[in-house]
Amino acid sequence: EKKQNILSSIGVNVIRDQAEENFSEYIKESLVLNSEGVEIEGEAFSVDLAKELKKDFNDQSMPLYISENNGVKSFIIPLRGKGLWGPIWGYIAIKDDLNTVYGAVFDHKSETPGLGAEINRPFFQDPFEGKTIFEEGVFTSILVVKGGADEGDNHAVDGISGGTITSDGVSDMLKERLERYLPYFDRIRPEIEVEAIMSQMDTVMLENEIILN
Repeated sequence: EKKQNILSSIGVNVIRDQAEENFSEYIKESLVLNSEGVEIEGEAFSVDLAKELKKDFNDQSMPLYISENNGVKSFIIPLRGKGLWGPIWGYIAIKDDLNTVYGAVFDHKSETPGLGAEINRPFFQDPFEGKTIFEEGVFTSILVVKGGADEGDNHAVDGISGGTITSDGVSDMLKERLERYLPYFDRIRPEIEVEAIMSQMDTVMLENEIILN
């Protein structure tokens, strides 16, 4: 189920029996980070986020999964927070521009059916795709808005009617977890920018070669 949820964050929806094979296909790398965004020893899949969140932040181990789907590289961040009646959790995939959401999936233990429990439904999860977590270089996270997000707001999605506390829990969870990974993003950003430039150069050279031929 955990592998299914991780894959769902990048739009790969499989049954449980297929999760193992597909996980190996789409998840290219997994890391464990410390609070400074530095890779440390450990197996990401074995990290119990519920236990880590009880520790001082400086002592936490933070799992991260790096995926590739349809030529898109994404960084998948595990999430965990508090809803109205119990824990909520999920995964959010950030594209390699380190800003744009590729996809997100959420679930819960005991939220109210028909209200907060709806965070695990596509109508709530799908609008996260394409949202951004920065505005002109400043971290904004993504807000779940009671009454509905303003049209064109790249940093907000519609909340669930009657599920205000659970919606707020998702907002808080996203901000708290995403912010913890910013040191890692800062560390890899120069490398990502170089990769983007090289990719653009390869594209231009290929186009020129086609024209010449």
